[in-house]
Order: sequence, then structure tokens, then C-alpha cells
Amino acid sequence: MSAILVVDDNEANRELARAALEDAGYRVILAANAAEAIVAFERDLPDCILLDVRMPEVDGFTACARIRALPRGPETPILFLTALRDVDTFDRALGAGADDFLTKPVRPTELVIRVQSALKLRRMNVELREHYDLLKRQRDDLLRLQLQKERLMAFVVHDLKNPVNAMDLHAQVILRTTGLTASGRDSATQIRTEARQLTRMILNLLDVSRADEGQLAPNLSDVDLQRLASEVVAELGANAHDHHVKVECRVDAVVIHADEDLFRRVLTNLVENAIRYAPMATAITVTAKCVDGGTEVRVSDTGIGIPLEMRERIFGAFVQVEASERVVGYSSRGLGLTFCKLAIEAHGGRIWVEDAVPGAAFCVSLPDAV
Repeated sequence: MSAILVVDDNEANRELARAALEDAGYRVILAANAAEAIVAFERDLPDCILLDVRMPEVDGFTACARIRALPRGPETPILFLTALRDVDTFDRALGAGADDFLTKPVRPTELVIRVQSALKLRRMNVELREHYDLLKRQRDDLLRLQLQKERLMAFVVHDLKNPVNAMDLHAQVILRTTGLTASGRDSATQIRTEARQLTRMILNLLDVSRADEGQLAPNLSDVDLQRLASEVVAELGANAHDHHVKVECRVDAVVIHADEDLFRRVLTNLVENAIRYAPMATAITVTAKCVDGGTEVRVSDTGIGIPLEMRERIFGAFVQVEASERVVGYSSRGLGLTFCKLAIEAHGGRIWVEDAVPGAAFCVSLPDAV
């Protein structure tokens, strides 16, 4: 039976790790600080160590270096546990001799799998060590790129939202100016439309990133769907007019259980997508009906539809459609439809495409409140 040394100054974290590992059949040794960890390592010679980064007196980086200096220290897998998810912490962990890096809160299943992987890697034959080192470097490079992407995402969202909001505010000021020409009013209205679209794109980018990390959690409440749908249609009226199409809201008094902001952006993305690809002088309809166990919302156009083979692909991020497929008039541009899929699935719902005969219907199913 493999022995795992868990080092963490937080008792609750130690007990959580103990329960997960003992359920998986490991013998668990606990230590509350670096000093206890070193004593336990020399006494019990564990097969693997889970080491918290932030501990009083001696932190995890120093403890790791001290353990590595002991007999059997260099060959024992050490997995760092930390709530600090950034490139600097990751690099310090690698520099201290970490074999892996887990961020809190750690799911028990993930913890066991990572420990199992570390133990398997430890048992690798010497002739595979070179291949292991290469794979480990590649994994570390990928994780570093992921952390850098998250940092860049935070910068982009923060730095873009403020100027885009300022654009919208200035456009509103212009629209309130007395004596504004019709041309000037049209231009200011277009600026507002484009600014709102930019804001949605920025928020989509942020939410797709959150969904990748499992952090897209809807704030559910009862929402008046008729009011929300009417507001979305009104907001996109100028956009529809510019594309020479009409958007009709045929939603009766229906209450859904959803995150109002997320669902508003889902519906806006779907209507905006329909406006972009609907033929001129046609109508787009937004409808809703109660179904068994929930509510179904449909955004339909009267175009030439979406081929069956594209109906799943179109929800992928930045999907590139082959030239022969572009004749259908649809492609996944950016992250709008990807966001819709992730947001609806976060609600426990489903999104799909059907024939509207003629045209295409984007369908969203939301469950009732439990």
C-alpha cells in the first residue's frame, strides 16, 4: 500500500485529502507544517507528498527544497497545492522541485488521479526517463501558456470594457444634443449599437474562459421572458433595420428560471446571429412555449437553413467553414454561439438547431425550477 504524506496547515484541507486518498486505498500521513513534514518524511519514507505552498514560518517552496536534500528526497514525487493560480507561483514551484501543481479548491477525483499519475511516473523505467522529461516539459509549457492566457484575458476584459462603455456614454450625450441632424443621429445610434455589440463580445470572451475553468455559475431567479425578449428585440431594432429585416417577438407571458443577464445575452446573440444571415425583406421570429419540465425558446428565420452536418459544429469556437459550406450563409463567427451553448448548459438546459421550413431555428430548452 502506497503511503502519501499530506502537508497543510489547514486541518479541513488535510482531512479532505485524507478522506479522498484513503477511499482510493492509500495510507495517509498528515503534517501541519514543514517541520512535521520533514520528520514524517524521514520516519515513514512516503511514496508521494502533497505539499501546501502557503504555510506559517516555513513555506512549501522551502520545505520542498529541504526534502529534496534528504535521502530519497530527489526521487519522491512532490505535488504542490495552492490557491495562488498565477505564472510566478507556478515557476517558483517548478524551481523548488515540484513534480506537479494543483490549484485549490481541488476536486477529490482530480486529486486522486494526479497522485496516481505521479506514482506511475515514479515507477517508470530508467530508459523511459528521457521521454518522461520531454513530456513533463511539454505539459509545463502548456500549463504556463494557459496561465498566461488567463492573465491576458483578465487584462483584455478590464482594459477594453472601460473605453467601450465610454464610447456608448458619449454616443448617448450626442443623441441628447439639440439640433442634431438626421445623419448625425443615425451615426450616434450606430455607435451605440456597435459599442453594445463590442461589450457582448468582451463578456462572451470572459464567460467562455470561465466555463473552461468550470466557474460559469448562473445566478438563478424568476425572469419575465416576455419582457426580456421584447427588450432584446427593441435593442436590436436598428441593427435589423440596417440589414433590411424585421424581428417579431411572439412571446406570451412566460416565467423562466434563469440568470437574467446570461440569458439576455444568449437571446441577444441568437437574434443578432439571425439578423446577420437572414435574407433581406424577411422576418425573424422569437417564440416561446411551455414544454414538459421546462420552457423552449426559438429564434427562427426564413433563410435557406443550416445543413445537418454543420448543426453541431456551428457552436464551436472560431469554427472555420469550408468554402463549399459557406453557400448556406452561416458560419460560427467568434464566440457568440459558443457562449450560448456554454451558458445554456450551465443552466442545465440544451441548445440545438432545427429546420424552420424554410430557414433555421435555434432552439433553447431551459428546465423549470426544482
